[in-house]
Order: sequence, then structure tokens, then C-alpha cells
Amino acid sequence: MRDTPRPRATTGGTRPGPPQLRPGRAVAHNTGASGSGSPHRSDGCPPQTPRGARHTGPVGRSGTLPPVPGRPTTSRSRRSRVLWALVAPPALLLVLITWQVAAHGPLARADERIGGRLVRPGGVSQFLADLGGIPVAVPVLAAVLAVAALLARRAEAARWWLPSLVAALLMAAVPLLVVPLKELIDRPGPPVMAPETGFYPSGHSATAAVAYGGAVLVLWPWLRGAFARTAALLVCGALNAGTGFGLVRHGYHWPLDVLGAWCLCALPLTGLGVFLSARSPRVPTRAASSGGSRRPSPPGRPARRGRTWPCRRR
Repeated sequence: MRDTPRPRATTGGTRPGPPQLRPGRAVAHNTGASGSGSPHRSDGCPPQTPRGARHTGPVGRSGTLPPVPGRPTTSRSRRSRVLWALVAPPALLLVLITWQVAAHGPLARADERIGGRLVRPGGVSQFLADLGGIPVAVPVLAAVLAVAALLARRAEAARWWLPSLVAALLMAAVPLLVVPLKELIDRPGPPVMAPETGFYPSGHSATAAVAYGGAVLVLWPWLRGAFARTAALLVCGALNAGTGFGLVRHGYHWPLDVLGAWCLCALPLTGLGVFLSARSPRVPTRAASSGGSRRPSPPGRPARRGRTWPCRRR
């Protein structure tokens, strides 16, 4: 049954009026935008949900259509938390070790007792200690930087030479980080190196940390798969640990000298990692390099990027 016009009394007489809706009946259409007078939305598209048109919230926030999402999460806060988690522990440990060594506190005295018992000079310890020398560590870093620059150039990356240049400058800045602390603290060395002073922090440990760590960071975007990246991290850790053990075992440094150098170099290496991750090139995958496996779209039909909702006009 359909509604029929009924006579309606007015001041000037009687004239037919619009049909009146009875209680309990379903409404055929929802009102659109405010003031539009159309049963559809202002853009001509009907609402996609039975709750009606979507009302957007203030600028920068999501709409109010249930479920109401919160503010869009950004990766900037997450990156800042990760950065603080990487920088804060070595920085605090460096301050503690430097204070104890400079004041010759309990930690420094225990370090000298333990380090004196570990001294056993030999050929293996000398070989491991030489891994942190400039004649060994710097050529390894130079070779890795050349390979990374060549890969970036073949991939046609913008400023392909910049990551290798930044890593090389960081390697050249190691004496600027180590020498002032050596001169300021002027710590005596183990009995094998007496009466020389200026052993904190260890220069060989700092050279090895920046050389091998910087090589892994520069080569990181070009390492495919978890196995290659894990192997690179293990090799870097083994070289640094072997260098530190060789220095202590041969009597070149105290254990805190090596640990302080690692904490000192962790700060610039973290900055290098953040810089490289911000501009890491996109390594082409196998599918992209082989031309891709996706089927081309039929002629005359645009490529389908996602699901679209048709707009029906009534």
C-alpha cells in the first residue's frame, strides 16, 4: 500500500500536503549533507553503510564512523625510542667507566687485578691484537667501501658515493675521539708497557670497532636474506672480540680500556646507522630484475590498484 495525499487545513484554506510517515515504518533514504535537501550525499554517492553518511572529524583526525580509530601512529616516535635505547646504555656506561678510571675507584682497581692475571703474551695474542691496527683494519674497510660504492652506482642510486664517504670520514675521526681522552685521563698501562701512560681508551679497539662496524653498516642494504646479515654481524663481533682479547692477553691494555673504547665508538656508529637507514637504496628483488611475473592488464583497461566502490546514482 502506498501513501496518498490527504487534505490538510491551513489558514488560507485546504490544500493537499506531503504524505505523512507513520510510526514504526522504515525510512527509505537517509538525509544527505546538511542543507542539501537530497536523500543522497552531496557528492552524489549513497552511503556505503546503513548508518548514513560519514562525518569527518577535525583536521588531522580520523572520522567518527564506528569503530572510531585513534590518532594515526607515526614511526617517528618509535624511531626515537629505538635510538634512545641504542645510545643511552653505552653513553651511561662510558661515563661510569671514565669516572672510575680517572678517580682510580674500586672498579678500576678490580680491573687492574683481573687484567694482571690475564696477561700471557704469545703469538696468538699478538695476531689478534694486530687485527685492530691501522695496517689491517683500514684496508678492510676501504675494500668494503669500494664494493658498496660500486653496487650503489650499478643500482643508479642518488649520490652513490655518499655512504662510503661518510664512513671513511668517521674512520678518520677516530683519533679525534680517542686522543683527547688519552691525554686527559693519562692512565698507566699494564706492567708489560710500563712506564708508559695514556692507555684509556684503547686506540686499537676503537679502530677495529669503527672499521668493522662501519663496513657492516655500509654493506647492510646489499646483504640479502637473514643468513647473510647474521653472518656479517657474527664476523664483526668476532673480529672486535678477538681484538679486545688479544690486547688484554698480550698486556697492551686493561679490560676497561677496551670496554671504554667500545662504548665510545657505539655513539658515532649509531649515528652512522641512522644516516644510512634514512637514505638506504632499494635493492631490486629477483622478480623486479627478471621483468616481473605480473600479467599485464588488457588493452583499454587501466591497471587495477585496489578495490573501488562504484558510485550509483538513483
